[in-house]
Amino acid sequence: MLTAVLKNEMAWFDQEENESARIAARLALDANNVRSAIGDRISVIVQNTALMLVACTAGFVLQWRLALVLIAVFPVVVAATVLQKMFMTGFSGDLEGAHAKATQLAGEAIANVRTVAAFNSEGKIVGLFSSNLQIPLRRCFWKGQIAGSGFGIAQFALYGSYALGLWYASWLVKHGISDFSKTIRVFMVLMVSANGAAETLTLAPDFIKGGRAMRSVFDLLDRKTEIEPDDTDATVVPDRLRGEVELKHVDFSYPTRPDVPVFRDLSLRARAGKTLALVGPSGCGKSSVIALIQRFYDPTSGRVMIDGKDIRKYNLKSLRRHIAVVPQEPCLFATTIYENIAYGHESATEAEIIEAANMANAHKFISALPEGYKTFVGERGVQLSGGQKQRVAIARALLRKAELMLLDEATSALDAESERSIQEALDRACSGKTTIVVAHRLSTIRNAHVIAVIDDGKVAEQGSHSHLLKNYPDGCYARMIQLQRFTHTQAIGMASGSSSSVKPREDEDREVK
Repeated sequence: MLTAVLKNEMAWFDQEENESARIAARLALDANNVRSAIGDRISVIVQNTALMLVACTAGFVLQWRLALVLIAVFPVVVAATVLQKMFMTGFSGDLEGAHAKATQLAGEAIANVRTVAAFNSEGKIVGLFSSNLQIPLRRCFWKGQIAGSGFGIAQFALYGSYALGLWYASWLVKHGISDFSKTIRVFMVLMVSANGAAETLTLAPDFIKGGRAMRSVFDLLDRKTEIEPDDTDATVVPDRLRGEVELKHVDFSYPTRPDVPVFRDLSLRARAGKTLALVGPSGCGKSSVIALIQRFYDPTSGRVMIDGKDIRKYNLKSLRRHIAVVPQEPCLFATTIYENIAYGHESATEAEIIEAANMANAHKFISALPEGYKTFVGERGVQLSGGQKQRVAIARALLRKAELMLLDEATSALDAESERSIQEALDRACSGKTTIVVAHRLSTIRNAHVIAVIDDGKVAEQGSHSHLLKNYPDGCYARMIQLQRFTHTQAIGMASGSSSSVKPREDEDREVK
């Protein structure tokens, strides 16, 4: 199941019903329910079926009259039990689905417990969790009522059949048609088999749950992904790429928001071995370009090309081996720093990992930790600061030595000194490689060969830093430069003002003394 889940395209994970907590619940519960229904329960059914066949045969051999009477009352028990299970199913509804919402909320609260605690939202979370459990609570109540009533009817029918069988057995003995030994053996054998039949029917909820889980499992296994990551008919990327990337007349909107266009006739080109920087207002689609190049999504129209070939014709796994990514939000796994850097390149040597960490300005802080590279970073890297996580993510990307580097605000979580040193390291590491940089701080991309300003779904301006300032003095890029200069100057002024205000206060204190 996990293999089938991981093969799906990103748009599938964007859907509400496929959120991470729900998928995790399906992986944990559905497979177990199918195993329970097919494995454990089938053996019980086979056992009880054999028991009933042997019991009926023995009953007819010993006393066929009593056997006929006892077998005649079997349908009463069966009908009552089947009706009980039908009512239970009808009133329970999609109980697992209702529980999934509450489970998702609890999972998100635990995963983001620091944020919950910081905003004193524990009461709110508990309230939402309780409200999400109201529907399952009501359904469980009705399920219990119906199950109890049905069980009572089934028990009445079962013990009624006992009474009828004992009465007829006593009548046969009284009239000399059979002796006590045979009648009691027939009665005991057939009643034990009746208990076996009842036990088999009590497995109905498990089979109902297993059937629902089986549908869910096979829906997942049979789903045809829209973006096949390992298409055997596609072209395998050669050992080396030139790294030329081009977006031709691309229209794009996210599948979950088809009415919100991100790009309209967007055309971009990153020449092999050069750096293309993407800038623009927040939400203009800079990170979407990175997603399209990795083929997390396919454009609505137009083409994304690498080395002159549409990436839809490449085998995606072989293509991604030539791409290194530093995402905007660094993703670390709950393992050691060493394994996080080596992720996706497990054959790397220790020397290569240390070299990558040095290039990312991470070796110094890693070495200062008590366990060094064997330090566990915790869930989502909570044991590290934002800047440390970013440096580990950069080291992981540098380790791949890929021909195409995608940097999505790679230094956004760093202080000025670390940003400067890592930017120099990135410049060295990306030298001669095709690099596409998404940047918010414009000072980091001044040396880019081409800067593309994206606005309103299109490339509004394009050129080098000096070209844009010279030819578009009132353009979007020039305004962004001026705004950042003003913000920086204002911040310096506020800092110097606050520091200068300390001296008069100190003088005032001395005068008071």
